[in-house]
Amino acid sequence: MKIILEKVKIPIKKEIKEFEKQFFNLIKSNIFLINKITHYIIHRKGKLIRPIFVFLIAKMLGNIQKKTYHTACLIELIHTATLVHDDVIDNSSLRRGSLSINAIWKNKIAVLIGDYLLSKSLLLATNNNYQDLLKIICKTIKNMSKGELLQMEKSKSIDITEKIYNQIIYYKTASLIAASCECGARSVNTDEKTALKMRKFGIFTGIAFQIKDDLFDYEEKNNNFTGKPIGIDIKEGKITLPLIYTIQNASKKDQEWILNSIKNYDEEKRYQIIDYVKKYGGLKYATKKMIEFRNSALKILELYPEGSIKNALKIMVNFIVERNR
Repeated sequence: MKIILEKVKIPIKKEIKEFEKQFFNLIKSNIFLINKITHYIIHRKGKLIRPIFVFLIAKMLGNIQKKTYHTACLIELIHTATLVHDDVIDNSSLRRGSLSINAIWKNKIAVLIGDYLLSKSLLLATNNNYQDLLKIICKTIKNMSKGELLQMEKSKSIDITEKIYNQIIYYKTASLIAASCECGARSVNTDEKTALKMRKFGIFTGIAFQIKDDLFDYEEKNNNFTGKPIGIDIKEGKITLPLIYTIQNASKKDQEWILNSIKNYDEEKRYQIIDYVKKYGGLKYATKKMIEFRNSALKILELYPEGSIKNALKIMVNFIVERNR
């Protein structure tokens, strides 16, 4: 997996190195506790998927500018802040195989660090008068909050449909990847039509990304890295696509058992529910839909000239559906 990402970064290696330097300087503070926590965040950095999209799209459409670096930084600030907040909401003690911020410094500090990072992103946009980007990122933050709240509202709901599920994952995940792609395009002053096309590319990619994440909930091997045991979404009442399809296609008897088991969850029922999802083709259906969204994203790229940047974007989209964590 790491090898694939390194291959993707080759055309933007210089830009990613500069971005990491700018991002580190941006989150520095004269407050010791903030610096201690942000140092911890920097040293367990993730895959940088969103900044990679910013730079690849900007480079495919134009020349990297100061605004492009700022765009990558503000997108990664939002992403990092939401991960910190998500761990508090989910009461997760691990993130990317390491202790989460809330596990080390407790919830109150974690929430405040998330707020600090969010405010940094908004200040970066306002201080540089990026009105176009500010509008997009404010809407994105709103959508991500809406997605989490909609998922909570629909938790253990027996009437959740695939349409509602798609709405949740658009808000929760795809909206930020869409913003990365659109803002990357706008950072090099591309035209409106192209910027919106890149947003659409990001939406398709982001939905495929979240479906892949939801499929991990059914894979035991995912446990050690993420700290999320198999079936945790089921336990928390998060009805994702594999389960939606299973409920809709199960026999009446099995459907009643599954719904009752979700409402009155206990650990013994977890593997039985997963067996039903496999039996009724829930995993195959979710994989099929993920591939469809992947293909829709790749189709948009067909409109642009061949080259190392476009090839890296194609590898990136394929990586999102083929990754193992």
